[in-house]
Amino acid sequence: QGRFRLFDCFHQLFAQVTNPPIDPIREELVMSIMTYIGNQGNILDETPEHARLVKMTRPVLTDDEMRRIRNIPDFPAKTLSLFFGGSLEDALKRLAADALAAVKGGAKIVILSDRESLATKDTKDTEGKRIPSLLAVAAVNKSLADAGLRPSVGVIVESGEVCEVHHFAVLLGFGATAVNPWLALETVSEIGRAGLPRSAVETTALHAVRPETAPYLATSNYVTAVCKGLMKIMSKMGISTLRSYRSAKIFEAVGLGPKLMAEYFEGVVSPVGGLELEDLEEMISRGGTKTLSVGGEYRARKGGEEHLWTPQRLVDFREAVRNDDYARFHRYTDDLDRASRVTLRSQLEFNPNHLTTQPPNHLTIEVEPVDSIVKHFVGGAMSLGSLSPEAHETIALALNGLGTMSNSGEGGENPERFGTDKNSAIKQVASGRFGVTIEYLRSAKDLQIKLAQGAKPGEGGQLPAHKVNEFVARLRHAKPGTPLISPPPHHDIYSIEDLAQLVYDLKCANPAARVSVKLVSEAGVGTIAAGVAKAHADVVVISGFDGGTGAAPLTSVKHTGLPWEPGLAEAHQTLVKNNLRHRVKLQVDGQLRTGRDIVIAAMLGADEFAFGTSMLVSLGCIQCRNCNLNCCPVGIATQKEELRCKFAGKPEHLQRYFRFLAEEVREVLASLGLRSLAEARGRTDLLKAVDGSRFDFGDVLAQRRGEAEIGNDLSDPRNLCASVSLCDENYDFRELIPAVEKGETELKRAIANRDRSVGAALSGWLVANHEPAYAKAPAGKPNHLTIDFTGVAGQSFGAFLAKGVEFNLVGEANDYVGKSLSGGVITIKAQDNKSFRPEDNVIAGNVIAYGATSGAIYVNGQAGERFGIRNSGATLVAEGVGDHGCEYMTGGTAVVLGPVGVNFAAGMTGGVAYVYDEKGDMDLNCNLDSVDLFPVEAGSADEKELLALIDEHISRTGSPKAKRLVAGWADVRPYFTKVLPAHRR
Repeated sequence: QGRFRLFDCFHQLFAQVTNPPIDPIREELVMSIMTYIGNQGNILDETPEHARLVKMTRPVLTDDEMRRIRNIPDFPAKTLSLFFGGSLEDALKRLAADALAAVKGGAKIVILSDRESLATKDTKDTEGKRIPSLLAVAAVNKSLADAGLRPSVGVIVESGEVCEVHHFAVLLGFGATAVNPWLALETVSEIGRAGLPRSAVETTALHAVRPETAPYLATSNYVTAVCKGLMKIMSKMGISTLRSYRSAKIFEAVGLGPKLMAEYFEGVVSPVGGLELEDLEEMISRGGTKTLSVGGEYRARKGGEEHLWTPQRLVDFREAVRNDDYARFHRYTDDLDRASRVTLRSQLEFNPNHLTTQPPNHLTIEVEPVDSIVKHFVGGAMSLGSLSPEAHETIALALNGLGTMSNSGEGGENPERFGTDKNSAIKQVASGRFGVTIEYLRSAKDLQIKLAQGAKPGEGGQLPAHKVNEFVARLRHAKPGTPLISPPPHHDIYSIEDLAQLVYDLKCANPAARVSVKLVSEAGVGTIAAGVAKAHADVVVISGFDGGTGAAPLTSVKHTGLPWEPGLAEAHQTLVKNNLRHRVKLQVDGQLRTGRDIVIAAMLGADEFAFGTSMLVSLGCIQCRNCNLNCCPVGIATQKEELRCKFAGKPEHLQRYFRFLAEEVREVLASLGLRSLAEARGRTDLLKAVDGSRFDFGDVLAQRRGEAEIGNDLSDPRNLCASVSLCDENYDFRELIPAVEKGETELKRAIANRDRSVGAALSGWLVANHEPAYAKAPAGKPNHLTIDFTGVAGQSFGAFLAKGVEFNLVGEANDYVGKSLSGGVITIKAQDNKSFRPEDNVIAGNVIAYGATSGAIYVNGQAGERFGIRNSGATLVAEGVGDHGCEYMTGGTAVVLGPVGVNFAAGMTGGVAYVYDEKGDMDLNCNLDSVDLFPVEAGSADEKELLALIDEHISRTGSPKAKRLVAGWADVRPYFTKVLPAHRR
């Protein structure tokens, strides 16, 4: 049966693409295929050959597992040495040829080894040099793939180079089947052995075992940690299986040349070129020592990796801002500009043909003043939670005092700060929606949509559980002691249209605020920036790979993203080319330190400049690099009371830093004959690569032509970020606010699906003008607004709906109903129709109550997918929901009086859900990694709460199904399931 079906498929395929249907050659091919299949028997039959596989539970192999792999019957393994003599290029060609010959000779497993005892056993004429394991894997994988043999063989890397999670990820991503990190395992084993006490067994995990098993436990912990890290990386990329990740090459490179990339890493972007194979060979030849380097990748070590922050620079910087010492600040910046070579911009210099020979202060009186330049500087996003309240408030005080803006980060802000000098003018609206309320939005001058973060692209914010105390949990509407993570995707942004809708939502909620969108510096970011501009955002933020302050684990701030230089240049050039540059401002962040950095960023296209780490250092940060551990000794990145009291930073320290920086910007501008940052914008003709640089800055420094000549004066209206007023025709302004201004409290209106974000502008207007009266008014009182709608509501019906407002819709609604619901009440019920059963039909769209913090929604019918995601305090009732319901819920109550889709309650950490499980398959649709299921017992508090919510649903919607359930309660109660987060069991 399988044979003939397959033949039919071939026959139909050829018939569709040929005219006449099948020519003789194709006919012969089809017949040959059919004959071959016939000789093979039924291809659907299972035979013993199908079971001849080597199955591994993980891609990280121990030494014992390697020994077993080398001795599997019928799976011959061939070990190829990574040691070589002669040239690296010849060695790679030999290695690829040897691997190909081994596979053709019957090898099923190829092991690429740099173990000297194994690798050099059959190797002659080596010089003790090792082929880098990544190059070896890339060369062998390409050779086998080109020969069509890669699927039939396993490629295992046995290397002492490999120790970090990123190393494993890259090797697997370029084709390795598995990895044995032999030196890392030996090291960890020795640590376990040395860490054992000589006396009685202690209680720590490593010590609470017998001495002979301690090394095993240590290595087991290491392997487990690596596997978890790999899963995290895969999840960031949206990949579910290792088989899909392997050989996917989802990387970008920095510092590798075009010939090397084309030969070994085809398809991977390397935006600025760099080293070629001969350069790597020279480095290998120079590094012929058997002593490991001192490292210093994460913390500065003498003789190790170079860091921007050195002990001397830290001292100079802090003393300069504390003692108002501009000369010492210059010493700090001069050292960075002249000695540091760890940034891409350090490989650029100003074109000497444009440098003035006059002293820097000669043009000072003509250059933009300090107070004006400072307003181009803003605070980077660092949340309250990652930082202590004292540090977070000090930053806001300092920047408000300078007339610029601090950034709340994702995580909400204490409402007591709204309207005061401690208010953060930039309010971030990120994937988590943590703490986003209408009051939060109205307190901002700039609303920032965090699509991604340069230091952690694909990961979002993450606050470890030990930093979530009662105060932080209250601001974020979460439970104390639970980790707060905002992983992608943003559940209300799956397309550029979704982004445009969120921009519109925010502009309606706060028409006076700019809307910015934060993007990661990456290849292709220019196209995304153009889409953001077309979505009517006012600012595009290009975030570089440096940073990740306050809460990120160390592994999350390395090996992710690109430097901001190529991303900023691409965004600027693409916007210019598409005649969009005048519509948005470009902001850049990523370890900006000196006046030279600022001017180079401006020349690459930036209008504004965001700062993070350097602001914290000005307030006392000593670069301990333990922000995520909640034990910051200077009280900046901690929530512990005993450490917070040590915070000694003052607003004037940060203000001096910004003023010093602005003064240095003036000097650099003066030396170039420029009068303002606006004149520097886009002037890549004033930059060139330093002599001897191996980088190719041709694309970064390219001059693009697109829109008509526009001057660089930011006072020119054509150059200002033209914030298109999308709210002029908004339904609220046209239909609702004028009536409410007249004192009407009960309104009836028709609505159509072109009417978007109805309720957002009304709520914002009420909060700004009448909040106390409406928020405190009980239902039915004069100041309580009740608005009855009839028709089909468009996107974001009732988004950010404020307390004291009730929306009743007879009809149906599109997506995002009650997004970030802020105390209002929404009911949706179908129009009267005897042939229509509401519980069998979807009458409200996807992503209902996303990030709701309070209020209630009652849906007399089914809702779409992602119902109640990130609900943190609202009451929700629907009569059926799609997939991913109540995902990442942190609070509130959800009642589903009908079927639920798959993955219900995934990542749920708070709140409770009740589901009418009539089919008895709730355990199949629930994500049981996150939650536990319980019955609703007769006479219990759960039963009383559930019945009260169903009665309220009946009262508001007249739901026929809810009435039937209550009427037969004794029979239906056993079908209800209570869903609770697993940690609350």
